[in-house]
Amino acid sequence: MSNVFDTATYILEKLGPMSTMKLQKLCYYSQAWSLVWDEKPLFPEEFEAWANGPVCSELFHKTQGRYKVSAVDENGSSDKLTDNQKDTINRVLEHYGNHDAQWLSQLTHMEDPWKNARDGLPSGIGSNRIISKASIAEYYSGL
Repeated sequence: MSNVFDTATYILEKLGPMSTMKLQKLCYYSQAWSLVWDEKPLFPEEFEAWANGPVCSELFHKTQGRYKVSAVDENGSSDKLTDNQKDTINRVLEHYGNHDAQWLSQLTHMEDPWKNARDGLPSGIGSNRIISKASIAEYYSGL
């Protein structure tokens, strides 16, 4: 199975350098739509309900301290992705790729998987609560 770094590398190869926040959100939406369209995850890593939206901690720790990243900064390989996985990511990038990180973050704040995982937490407070793949699949399959 591919991992989050393979997905991140592919996204960066397709769109070029971007902020780490935007990369996080594009990986999140790639995972979400893979769960819906392909009925399986792109990668096993989880997303947590951080204050600024969903964050994959493994990807965060790899890019920590950088504002922008590019494909050469990642240690993933897009060659590990199947053609079907690349197609899913491409469709996500067509829809979400032109938006900036702040817009994507605000969008996740309006959606149930992140909101439900943060239930009861004050705005802006950190959290490592997992956004379950089941809640992601359920929500996005209803759109």
